Amino acid sequence: MSYAASVNAETIQQWVDKKLSPQMIEEDLKSKGLDADSIMSHIKEFRRIRYGKRKFSAFVMMGIGAVMGFISCVLTITNVLPHMFDIFLYGLTTAAALLVFRGLYLLFEG
Repeated sequence: MSYAASVNAETIQQWVDKKLSPQMIEEDLKSKGLDADSIMSHIKEFRRIRYGKRKFSAFVMMGIGAVMGFISCVLTITNVLPHMFDIFLYGLTTAAALLVFRGLYLLFEG
């Protein structure tokens, strides 16, 4: 990956923070007079960093959802608080499943 040496990491981080689209970045780089190979390397690095952040948040959501689902399962099976059985079985399990599926969506939507 020789293109990473010529790419300015600070500029790319600013683009990620501003949530710019690759088309806007391409137009900006063309206006600065960069060649096509340099533009493509900047866009590749931008996408790599953006998808890396997205992938991290997806795994965090899936992990939290899995832990919530496990806790919901244990609390439902042990029936520690009988008056809250429905909340554990339906509420917490549903919230856990939604978190897991939201994480899967972020991971695979790419």
